Amino acid sequence: MKIIVCLKQVPDTASVKLDPVTHTLKREGVAAVINPFDLFALEAALQLRERVGGQILALTMGPPQAAEMLREAIGYGVDDGLLLSDRAFAGADTWATTAALAAGVRHLGGADLIVCGKQAVDGDTAQVGPGLAMRLGLPQVAFVKAIREAAADHLVVERQMDDGYEVVSLPLPGLITVVREIGEPRPPSLKGKMRAKKFEAPVAGAAALGLAEDQVGLRGSFTQVVEVFAPGAAGQREMLPGPAEAAGRAVIDRLVADKVILLGS
Repeated sequence: MKIIVCLKQVPDTASVKLDPVTHTLKREGVAAVINPFDLFALEAALQLRERVGGQILALTMGPPQAAEMLREAIGYGVDDGLLLSDRAFAGADTWATTAALAAGVRHLGGADLIVCGKQAVDGDTAQVGPGLAMRLGLPQVAFVKAIREAAADHLVVERQMDDGYEVVSLPLPGLITVVREIGEPRPPSLKGKMRAKKFEAPVAGAAALGLAEDQVGLRGSFTQVVEVFAPGAAGQREMLPGPAEAAGRAVIDRLVADKVILLGS
């Protein structure tokens, strides 16, 4: 089975901050990491390869330094990778991002299965996986928590729902997005780390992918992030003096007076 895992390099959320003047994310000096949800996608791909054999390719779009993330993926056990990097890709929304990723998948010769994390921690849209499936004309199942059955022509998966899960049969080729319940990511192996040191990620730009500049990046986007800001504190508070029982009665009286709660006769 040929599996493509989509990865994204994101700022480490433990150290990211907002610039109070520009209201944008401070990226200088902030470590870049593999999107945490994509590590679960990587683990799902590794599990599948152990069950049915095959090849795992990592695909990412980003600046040149994203090549380091692909080396890290090699350390986890990925066979090969491709970096989509071009100044024309800058400022892409999810629509333009899926255009580039779909071209990247075709550049790699397609796949039996594409695996994505459910969302990225910097954008939180959860749109790229389903959007990529749409671009490629593939069936897809989102929020997969377990893979029950894997065959050459289909998967049987458990899809997480608000009130439990549902069992879905997905014909292949297809795409899934996964949640953390798919399995805890394994640590990189020593053999993988040795391979990663020698790995040089191939790079493809818009021209190599057959994409015009108005299809990708800011020019190919329908939306644009104008401002990012931290919400300010809202609301008022009032301290009620006296013992707890009297204060509690005062709260109830206030809620009844404001018709927030109604007391029966």
